[in-house]
Amino acid sequence: QVQLVESGGGLVQPGGSLRLSCAASTTIFRSYTMAWYRQGPGKQRELVAAITPGGSPNYADSEKGRFTISRDNANNTAYLQMNSLKPEDTAVYYCSAKIGYFSYWGQGTQVTVSS
Repeated sequence: QVQLVESGGGLVQPGGSLRLSCAASTTIFRSYTMAWYRQGPGKQRELVAAITPGGSPNYADSEKGRFTISRDNANNTAYLQMNSLKPEDTAVYYCSAKIGYFSYWGQGTQVTVSS
């Protein structure tokens, strides 16, 4: 069992930035594919970005150029740097860890983009 704890969400004005963190309780963090998903009001959960154990990132088309996913294997933490935030980025952001057939989820952190 892996526990994931997200942090870094909050209220930000349009055009602002936030950095989300996801701390994982596992000694084999480097073996997991880490990902960030989000679920906006009245919407389905969607993939935002993912990063492989080797560090290769993938992004949803709408986030390319604005968001950056990264990982720190020494500290068992994944990050999502979000720049140029828009009101439509408002959502609960969830961290996910996947290895083989197993997937684990955090409780989510709220991001609200509003003036």
